[in-house]
This record gives sequence, C-alpha cells and structure tokens, in this order.
Amino acid sequence: MDVRIGVTNTPKEITVEMADDVDVDGLVAEVEQAVAGDGAVLWLTDVRGRRVGVPAERIAYVDLGAAGGTNPVGFG
Repeated sequence: MDVRIGVTNTPKEITVEMADDVDVDGLVAEVEQAVAGDGAVLWLTDVRGRRVGVPAERIAYVDLGAAGGTNPVGFG
C-alpha cells in the first residue's frame, strides 16, 4: 500500500510504500493522533525498514492507497 503525504508550502508529496498487510485502521489512528498533538511527528516505516518522519503541523493531506494496488504507467 502506498501512503502519500502532502506537505504544506511545497509542491512535492512524500510517498511511503507500506506492507500490503498494514493495519489501515491503526494507521489512520496514528495519523489522527499525530495531527491532534502539539509538536507531534508522524513516523512511518516503509517495506524496506526505513523510517520517515513528517512534522504533523506541516501535513496538508494523507492519501492511503489500496492494498496490493498498482500504479499504472503509460496509455494501456
């Protein structure tokens, strides 16, 4: 599953590839908790074990992709 995070004041977004078996409800709860807290950081761990931290006050949006989804490329 891909998680895309929009960051305020920047045109790029952060994409984190999560395991397909990630607990989506737990992930949503983590995002909500981080956004609700003062000075909180949202920490995510991707499929390769890398940790990505985003300051919660900079999060513009979070897009949770479908588990096992594909990213089509091209015209076919």
